[in-house]
This record gives sequence, structure tokens and C-alpha cells, in this order.
Amino acid sequence: MDRKLTIIPNEIISNKIYLIRNQKVMLDKDLAELYAVETKQLKRQVRRNIERFPEDFMFELTEIESEILRSQIGTSSWGGNRYIPMAFTEQGVAMLSSVLNSPTAIKVNIQIIRVFAKIREVLADTMNMKLDIEEIKMKLNNQNKNIELVFSYLDELIDKQENKIERTKIGFKK
Repeated sequence: MDRKLTIIPNEIISNKIYLIRNQKVMLDKDLAELYAVETKQLKRQVRRNIERFPEDFMFELTEIESEILRSQIGTSSWGGNRYIPMAFTEQGVAMLSSVLNSPTAIKVNIQIIRVFAKIREVLADTMNMKLDIEEIKMKLNNQNKNIELVFSYLDELIDKQENKIERTKIGFKK
């Protein structure tokens, strides 16, 4: 079996990453789907090993967050979650590999971690680009000020030339 085999397209994984509480997280139901296990089995394993999941690795959504998420995703309240979803940060997803030991879970977990890393890389590149653009704007702004200064000096010189009084020449005359 090829070790580089991609089980799930990266776009599907990245579409299941949400920004909640200013953190990029994946929900338990999405992870369970990707790992090909039932959500209740995933939750059971997490609860059995809860000491491995501090709050910066995993947290449960509040009812309000859950409602907002449900309305954004568009799931019905009929077939939706009966329980409050768990949200896993990148570190929490990595920790899941120690809790879920199926070959599918391990491969998908590696792929998810790579997607998180790629997202972080893209965000860093975007931030660097924004900083570069700001630096260019500052340089252009300074150049505009310098050009304005040169033109004001030129205007002063032109004014002096126009206001120059014709003086009689002194010196030796023939």
C-alpha cells in the first residue's frame, strides 16, 4: 500500500475546519465521518481519555455557539445533534491519533494535520504579503512627499525668475 495515498481530498477536510472562539477547529461529527467511526464512539474514546484533551486541545461548544453553527451549516433541528458538539483544535486532532488506533484514523489524521499546516502556511504567506504591501505604500507615500517638495522648489524658482527686476549693467562701456 502506498504511504502517500490520499484518502480524502484536502478540500473536503479544509471545508470542515471552522473558526470558533478565534481558533481553527474541527467538530466531532466531521472527524468521526472522516475517520469512518460513529460520533458516539469518538466521543466515548475522548471522554475515557479526557486527561489527554485540555481545553486548548478540545472544548464543548455552548448551546448558543451550537445554534449559530447549525444555522450556518444548514442542518435541521430534527436530525441535528442531540448533544453539544466537541470542537478539536489542531493539537486535539493530533491527540485523537493516540485514542483512535484504526489504520483509517491514523492515515486521515496525518492528512488533517497536513491540511492544518498548509492553512497556517497560507495565512503566514498572506500576512507577509500584507506587510510587504504596507511597506511599499509607505515608500510611495514618502516618494510622493519628496516629489511635491521638488515641485514646490521649482515653483519658487519660477516665481523668482518671473519677478526678477532688470538691473542696469555696471562696468566698462564702449
